[in-house]
Formats: sequence, C-alpha cells, structure tokens
Amino acid sequence: MERFGVKSAPSRNRSKTALYVTPQDRVSEFGSELHEDGGKLFCTSCNVVLNHVRKSAINDHLKSKTHTKRKAEFEEQNVRKKQRTLTASLQCNSTAQPEKSSVIQDFVKMCLEANIPLEKADHPAVRAFLSRHVKNGSSIPKSDQLRKAYLPDGYDNENQLINTEDR
Repeated sequence: MERFGVKSAPSRNRSKTALYVTPQDRVSEFGSELHEDGGKLFCTSCNVVLNHVRKSAINDHLKSKTHTKRKAEFEEQNVRKKQRTLTASLQCNSTAQPEKSSVIQDFVKMCLEANIPLEKADHPAVRAFLSRHVKNGSSIPKSDQLRKAYLPDGYDNENQLINTEDR
C-alpha cells in the first residue's frame, strides 16, 4: 500500500483498560463502598467481585438498582460483613493451629500421667465439659485419632526427657 502512496489508517483497536490500577487504588478512589482482599475488589454491600480494571464497570454497578437495594438493606442491618477470599480465611485458621495442637498434646500428656485411658475422652460428659470449660476443648479429637496422631509424639517426648535425665 505504501508503494502507491496510500497510508493505512491508524489502529483504533487500543484497549481502554487501565493497565496499572490495583484494587487498592479503586478502594481509595471510591471509599467505603468497596473493599479489597487477596487482590480482588469487592462491593461491600453486595458481596460481589468487581472488575477493578474498568472504572465504568464499577460505576455501572454502583448505579444499578440491585446495588442501591442491597445497600439500603445493608445499612439497615448495621452489620459490617466483608467477604474474604479463601486464602485469607485459611491464613486466619492457620494461626490457630499451633494453639489447637498444644491443647491436644497437653490433654494427651495429662491423660498419660494420670493413667486415664484415652477412651474416656469419648464419653459425652467429658466432651461436654471440654467444650464448655476449656478453650479449644471442643477441638480435641476422639480417642482413636488421639492414639494414632498424638500418642507417638508424647511417647517420643517422654523418652527424650528420660534419656536427658539419666545423663
């Protein structure tokens, strides 16, 4: 085409998306209407994921009838529930894991030292007592799980203690 002096038309297929906008940028731009978790942008009152790249999509959502209806319901409830991603929820649960494991190991150690059979942990009265009066007490597993998973650890720890005392 250039040989005949005809120039091609400029490309009009450019995308109109903002390439370097993060969900956090949109949160600061729109205020409390939106929140960000795990790299995703959520509408706080609707609990839906929004496309943070296109500002028009956010504006369209905020002007929609369903959003205004849900926003009114959300403000009536006065409960601030924010949807979270699965990874954020799992990270929160993983912080409680060491405490849970510690409670279970202490329970097994107490049973061993007091010569209480681990089967007694299955009794409904013991289960009720643990769930009511012990923090994380309801997370103590049944006796077969205690025997398989936690008894070997307690046995190894006690053997190490005995060996260090003998020296």
